[in-house]
Amino acid sequence: MANHKSALKRIRQNKKRALHNKYYAKTMRNAVRKFRALTDKDEAIKLYPTMQKMLDKLAKVHIIHKNKAANLKSSLALHMNRL
Repeated sequence: MANHKSALKRIRQNKKRALHNKYYAKTMRNAVRKFRALTDKDEAIKLYPTMQKMLDKLAKVHIIHKNKAANLKSSLALHMNRL
């Protein structure tokens, strides 16, 4: 167990941040799943910019890796264009 007051605080902060990051990562995964399930091209075109924005924001704050965001955006664009 931690012996210093600052270490105890760090543990509390890490738990809180992990929960916050987990929420946004799960929300992102659900949004990607929803986007991939789309069959209407017009709806996909309308939703794609918001997907891009979400992925870029999550990469910026290191919730996901920047290359993962780029790969997801690329695969979603391919899906959208194939509709």
